[in-house]
Amino acid sequence: MSRALARVAGLVIAVGACRPAPPPATAPAPRHQPTAEQQAFLDTLGRRTFDWFWETTNARNGLTPDRWPTKSFSSVAAVGFALTAYPVGVERGWVTREQARDRVLTTLRFFRDAPQGPASTGVTGHRGFFYHFLDMETGLRFRQVELSTIDTALLLAGALTCREYFDRADAGDVEVRALADSIYRRVDWAWAQAGRPLVSMGWHPEQGLPRHDANGFILDNWRGYMEAMLLYVLALGSPTHPLPDGAWERWAATYQWDTFHGQEFIQFAPLFGHQYSHVWIDFRGIRDAYMRGRGIDYHENSRRATLSQRQYAIDNPNGWRDYSADVWGLTASDGPLDSTLTIDGRARRFHTYWARGAGKDEISDDGTIVPTAAGGSIAFAPEVVIPSLLAMRRRYGDDLFQRYGFLDAFNPTLREPGPRLQHGRIVPGKGWFDGDYLGIDQGPILAMLENQRSELVWRLMRKNPYVIRGLCRAGFSGGWLDGKC
Repeated sequence: MSRALARVAGLVIAVGACRPAPPPATAPAPRHQPTAEQQAFLDTLGRRTFDWFWETTNARNGLTPDRWPTKSFSSVAAVGFALTAYPVGVERGWVTREQARDRVLTTLRFFRDAPQGPASTGVTGHRGFFYHFLDMETGLRFRQVELSTIDTALLLAGALTCREYFDRADAGDVEVRALADSIYRRVDWAWAQAGRPLVSMGWHPEQGLPRHDANGFILDNWRGYMEAMLLYVLALGSPTHPLPDGAWERWAATYQWDTFHGQEFIQFAPLFGHQYSHVWIDFRGIRDAYMRGRGIDYHENSRRATLSQRQYAIDNPNGWRDYSADVWGLTASDGPLDSTLTIDGRARRFHTYWARGAGKDEISDDGTIVPTAAGGSIAFAPEVVIPSLLAMRRRYGDDLFQRYGFLDAFNPTLREPGPRLQHGRIVPGKGWFDGDYLGIDQGPILAMLENQRSELVWRLMRKNPYVIRGLCRAGFSGGWLDGKC
């Protein structure tokens, strides 16, 4: 199950109005200088994670799998992360510029030419949006998945990253830019708003589905702070089918500001909601009206969310095994099984795919640690994230860190063989370890690692006219955005 579907299934998002009195702003953390050992580890982590995208993507159409090695459909969001990964690979010398551009052209040509329309089969998308999952070979809609507004936004962000990176005058680079523009400009954001103040999470061509309106739109809207910041910025920035004025303000009005484990920030329990938009948009030093009222920016907000989760693991109120200053991180991920087991005389409820998280709005924790929860926050709090990632690799070794870097998840509390598992395996005395890599986990690790090291993706997207227009329409000002609105 995807992060968005997991959230719709059970993630409660609390809402609240902005309070008038901001706390004192926190000074930005100093730039972290890794040790030689840490630098070598980060080199290995980056290369292995990049190789996952390069080697598992279908080179004939550019579609990236949702997971590997389990055979799966393609995830449109994973394709967006793959497109973002290719410039990183060039800059690090892992592939040539020509190899990366050819892969990008293959991918963008596919999405430009893939069939669109209102039919329930034989199509890849509708109104410029794309279905959440696609067949890896044909690229057509997988079963009855939703036309996904957020996964389309993640795909577009990757395409726009390539638009800025491939900036030369030769025919190949010109085509990359034209394809990215074409794919982005045809997305009908106003249609997805479906006459509501907020954007719907998605649409199905099938009629009469539960929790859908009469036109097939999912009744759940993008509300409450989460990864949909990116969606609203891209939707406001569209020169063809934008959201109306005031859309950002209505979205921001659904935030919940609160304190959790010593940090004040906008609440959202799984860390992916504090990471995804920041992969592409540099929120350092720019503020909208909400953040001007709080005295911080969204980058600092994500830093606080990261530190609060680490402190939650240190405090370990539910007594899960191995939780510590170095073993922490909750976000949506695979899990071992859906069952309650008795461990150390205590009933423990475990889950398979679940939107794990810890915040004032909710705690969804079954002892499963997700490396991308820490890794995707490396640009917010490198001084704690880098030692944690290295410590997890040392402690769990090849059971956790393999050919393509960190596997999706592990659970140190589930150490004794016996339960029938849905994913992965139990290493006696050590814990449960997933057997798969997930594209939407690999992407934030690689991109945020590169943002921490060179700011590559941030630098590229600070030039993008659509992102700039979206931020300006949302009321952002300050920092690198000064003079651009």
